Amino acid sequence: MDRQLVVRDMPFPDCPIRNVLARIADKWSLLVLYTLSLHDRPVRFKELQRSVPDISQKMLTTTLRTLEQDGYVRREVFAEVPPRVEYSATKLTASLIPHLNALFDWAFDNMAVIVKSRADHSS
Repeated sequence: MDRQLVVRDMPFPDCPIRNVLARIADKWSLLVLYTLSLHDRPVRFKELQRSVPDISQKMLTTTLRTLEQDGYVRREVFAEVPPRVEYSATKLTASLIPHLNALFDWAFDNMAVIVKSRADHSS
């Protein structure tokens, strides 16, 4: 794919970059995806919530629904009393994780420079 074409078309809603980033680059989605990818088994809601301790129940529910709609998360409901719901990362998420790891590595490597730049510009 011609990247120059993609960049030129970014103002349009069907742009792949804008479309994907709008869904996963919010405050919680990447953390939820990364947390799910750390497990080699499905995870229940409360366990996932404990793994991302500062997310509210409502926000986790909303985030999981959005990620499920886009195919990043699989939600399985078991007909039990009380109902049991488990979440797992999909193959789509597995294909995203190496890119997230690269982003995380870059962030760790550059955080001191970024914090210093923020401090320099805050005065």
